Amino acid sequence: MPAFALAHLRTPQLNDDVFEYLEKIQATLDPYQGRFRVHGAEVEVIEGEWPGTVVIIEFPDVEQARAWYASPAYQEILPLRTRHIDGAALIVQGVGPDYDAGRTAARLRRAQGMS
Repeated sequence: MPAFALAHLRTPQLNDDVFEYLEKIQATLDPYQGRFRVHGAEVEVIEGEWPGTVVIIEFPDVEQARAWYASPAYQEILPLRTRHIDGAALIVQGVGPDYDAGRTAARLRRAQGMS
């Protein structure tokens, strides 16, 4: 299953450290087959509030995503971003191509005794 690293960057600010981070991040992703899926796009908020922007990076699986984040190469450049941009980051497992939310709802109903 694919996995995704997501970052909600609430206070994006460009400066020399952030430019250096951007220049170096791809080399940290390559060994783990990480690919940007969303990066630097304008966010259209349709519900609630979302200050800032979002980054989504896809990996082949959760193990690759975790290994990338923990890698010495990424940990070395991470402070270049975190010193200047307030945000949150997470890793989440994706769903397969045959995923069906209706089947998930049925399974959850059965688990709750709500058949």
